[in-house]
Amino acid sequence: MLTVTQLAREFDISRATILYYEREGLLTPACRSDNGYRRYGKKEVERLRNIAAYRAYGLPVSSIRTLLEQKDKDQAQILKAHFHALENEIRSLKAQQKAIVALLHAPHLLEENIVNKERWTQIMAAAGFSENDMVKWHQKFEEMEPAEHQKFLESLGIGPDEITRIRAL
Repeated sequence: MLTVTQLAREFDISRATILYYEREGLLTPACRSDNGYRRYGKKEVERLRNIAAYRAYGLPVSSIRTLLEQKDKDQAQILKAHFHALENEIRSLKAQQKAIVALLHAPHLLEENIVNKERWTQIMAAAGFSENDMVKWHQKFEEMEPAEHQKFLESLGIGPDEITRIRAL
């Protein structure tokens, strides 16, 4: 059994974050010791692992609560909605970049800051994704939105042969 502090250290988050998750109904201690300390077991550690993963994907706490409580179709619906929200945000940001480039009369800026395959892989790794996680991410993307997955891979400047290989994972 772990205390709040031990759990926070294991996940490299603050005690306040764990207590916030408790207030929001995401994480409940398995029990309290005689002195009132919260204690977390394997089940709670696994639940926090899921919470941390969803937070890394940018999901809000309200959606995480629903994801942890719901199964199957509802989960896919929430994740799909979040994906589309991210897609819209990316489109908006790219439009803003283009507007700034036009104002600056500096088209080379778009080429310097473009997200390519290598940069996307770095971003995913920095967010805590292992190679296996990245494969799962592509598999789910392909399963849920094959046409959009194709467009996304093309937007990263990946060639047709490699796109075929990635989509077949």
